[in-house]
Amino acid sequence: MAKIPVKIPVPQLKAGAELAHDVMTKRNNVLFIKGRVISDKDLEVLKAFLIPAVEVADQDEVHAPMPSEARDGGGFPSFEASYHQMLQLVKRVFAIADAGGEALPVLDIRKGLEELVSHSDSYNALHFSPKHFQMSDFVYHNSLMVSLTSYCMARWIGLASKDLLPVALAGLLHDIGNAKMDPAILFKPDRLSDEEKEALKKHTVIGYQMLKPVTALTEGVKLAALQHHEREDGSGYPLGVRGDKIHLYSKIVAVADMFHAMTTSRFHKSGTSPYLALEQLQAEAFGKLDPHLVSTFIERVTQFHNGTIVKLSDNRIGEIVFSDRSYPTRPWVNVSGGIVNLNVERNLYIQEVIQK
Repeated sequence: MAKIPVKIPVPQLKAGAELAHDVMTKRNNVLFIKGRVISDKDLEVLKAFLIPAVEVADQDEVHAPMPSEARDGGGFPSFEASYHQMLQLVKRVFAIADAGGEALPVLDIRKGLEELVSHSDSYNALHFSPKHFQMSDFVYHNSLMVSLTSYCMARWIGLASKDLLPVALAGLLHDIGNAKMDPAILFKPDRLSDEEKEALKKHTVIGYQMLKPVTALTEGVKLAALQHHEREDGSGYPLGVRGDKIHLYSKIVAVADMFHAMTTSRFHKSGTSPYLALEQLQAEAFGKLDPHLVSTFIERVTQFHNGTIVKLSDNRIGEIVFSDRSYPTRPWVNVSGGIVNLNVERNLYIQEVIQK
């Protein structure tokens, strides 16, 4: 039976309704496309943009997609499904690494990672948030996000195709040494003491020792586990080597790891705004991280078109109307008809991207 469009005032709209037509802003930009199933956050956006009413499919016809429907138009697993499958595999890999005595399932890891990165165009480090995130799983999510971000960076800087999957592997396995860390330290709800911080630093050497005998992994993948906390000026650990002694894979993973460490919530801290994290990365680029990698990362993840819907740090919602590439994290945002220039109003920042 064909769905009959029904016009409903936004104040009466319920989450789960399916849009029968595109919703346009007053500036004639597409806010939401036809067929979108409205969420609670979408209701907030519609109200912020003063949309009086929308046409939705007959509410009796609406249904939420089931997990079994998590596939793309060609019948292949979607990005979300591939991510979830890899999450389960990463948990198994860490369990094997902790127990010892069993070889890491490198072939399974490669196959799963190939499937996941095939969906990398659906991933943007700046506004990706894992579904059903649990704090106790942050180590596994961090491994996956660093892997995806490292893979994207490798593509952006033009690495040869033979290096792309190894870079993704380097990101996935960079923290494998944490499998041997004391859970009381790894999951401590308070800030770590100096002694605990020193104990945690050992995960780099432990991880390298785990990967060193695995012949199916390249030396770059192994070195990323050892070197991802090394810094260009020699101030990092465990060996304090300088930039010319740090493998390129390690430099890529270092940028991705620092970004996700800042933006992901953990037991002892809440994640910071990804935009503030980019600004911190920019500051760290001077002497600590490879400046070319940092500038490339910032430039690519902030390439949003005008009309992108964002939430500011004061909880106001607006749309980006102008981006100055000299200040990529601080565009102009139209909020209820007024322009907020974030480069001038430095006390404000973008808290999150709601709709690209």
